[in-house]
Amino acid sequence: MIDKNKKQDLSTAARLSVAPMMDWTDRHCRYLHRLMSRHALLYTEMVTAPALVRGGATHLLDHHHAEHPVALQLGGSDPAELAQAARLGAEAGYDEINLNCGCPSDRVQSGTFGAVLMKDPGLVAECCAAMIEAQPREVTVKCRIGVDDQDPEEVLPEFLSRVAAAGVGRMTIHARKAWLQGLSPKENRDIPPLDYDLALRMTGLFPALHLSLNGGLSTLDQASEWLEAGFDGMMYGRAAYHQPWDVLGQADRVIFGETPPHDSPEAVVHAMLPYIETHLAQGGKLHQITRHMLGLFAGRPGARGWRRVLSEGATRDGAGTDLVLQALEQVTGQAVRA
Repeated sequence: MIDKNKKQDLSTAARLSVAPMMDWTDRHCRYLHRLMSRHALLYTEMVTAPALVRGGATHLLDHHHAEHPVALQLGGSDPAELAQAARLGAEAGYDEINLNCGCPSDRVQSGTFGAVLMKDPGLVAECCAAMIEAQPREVTVKCRIGVDDQDPEEVLPEFLSRVAAAGVGRMTIHARKAWLQGLSPKENRDIPPLDYDLALRMTGLFPALHLSLNGGLSTLDQASEWLEAGFDGMMYGRAAYHQPWDVLGQADRVIFGETPPHDSPEAVVHAMLPYIETHLAQGGKLHQITRHMLGLFAGRPGARGWRRVLSEGATRDGAGTDLVLQALEQVTGQAVRA
């Protein structure tokens, strides 16, 4: 049984979330993002149900307690397997289990999941019902407005209706089609035109659903505008990753009406140092963390020097927090102490 208070808390957190992004939103990235916003809902990279259930790759569920609220995104199309994977996610402590119905990559299609599932809303509903039945966490869905030659005006309402009937109360709409043939995953993030108006109309058609908007969002000002227009939440992808301070550093104040945990990206860097030291002491490498920090000073004087020092030095043997402080000098213009 889903805890109603937790469900409400997640709905509030989902007013602003960071999209699941392959090779980007790993646990180090999520820890960094949490230092900038106490409230934004964070998502894992997509983890495939077969990897967890058949492959026993439960290490993919590792996360830090400080990341909460944090959701696990699953990929798959077999209801029984997804149910088992969702159960593993709940046991690992994730606050939400999300089903990927939006990723257009070839390897996702070959597994009959991701955006290709837009063609079979009945199967998605069956998968979601099985996941809901198997464990106590809220199950959500991230989808596109359609794929290939589908008419989004017909497909999206039908998809939302079928999945909602299965018991899903919160969904995120990436307001672009996905072209499964002819476009690369990167092109699918840019070339298909955005249709925010269609996604917004869904908020009127399905007032009981909590609907978040995803796709092409680049500034925090857009969040306030679209929330006022009728969306329940906003999900940021590349902007939150490449300009994390611009989006997440101000999110608690602008979206949640609270004081942010840190008042500058410099303070965030210092707050990361103990985490980095722990990671290095456990045998980890500096670049595994600092690759997610390159955009912290985007648009500020010294940002290029910050990126250069980290990019050139973090992969070297023995690189540690001294290098991070050296990179920070490129921004502050003076020697920095831990």
